[in-house]
Amino acid sequence: MSAIERREREKQERRDSILDSAEQCFFSKGYERTSMNEIAHGATLSRALLYVYFKDKAAIMRGLMLRAGQRLLERFHSAQAAGGSGLEQLKRIGRSYYQFSIECPDYFDVLTDASTFAHLVDSDEQSAELAHCYEQSMACMLQSIHDGITDGSLNPELAAEPLLTANFLRGALHGVILQTRQHDPCQDNQPSPEQMIDFTLQMLNQSLRA
Repeated sequence: MSAIERREREKQERRDSILDSAEQCFFSKGYERTSMNEIAHGATLSRALLYVYFKDKAAIMRGLMLRAGQRLLERFHSAQAAGGSGLEQLKRIGRSYYQFSIECPDYFDVLTDASTFAHLVDSDEQSAELAHCYEQSMACMLQSIHDGITDGSLNPELAAEPLLTANFLRGALHGVILQTRQHDPCQDNQPSPEQMIDFTLQMLNQSLRA
């Protein structure tokens, strides 16, 4: 390993340690109540060195949003790469989105709240990468929709506007996921979260099936 490669690896490791520390603080006590000193302490770095990597706390939050977006994109890619018809791909992508909300609830919340995070208007490399992540996740769905039209598993008339279709599918499922988080297990007449998700995916797929 060259000296340049070693320095780059060390820089990435420090950056990751800062984000790891920020996760612990933001997710346990909240963004507003977390100080830069706490993040620096958790990352075992000086406050001065912390500012070398992130100009302020908002930049660190944008870094966490980007990390969350990248994790979700990995799941979408895996769901799509498993193959099958376009309809089957969409169902797996939908299921992977729900699993992401269960297995990575803090990341899910970060992405859900991204639209209301005022500091996202500060344009930097991270915010650009986050926008690219969102575009790529939508591209996965668009490709599956195109595959479904080509292989005959999707009705070409119902999926005639792939971008609108992708936004409808994601928005509808996202809303149901938020609804499942209000599930009260003490109420016997309520369907379980799994039942809600299974039914939603079934209905969404049925609405587009050829």
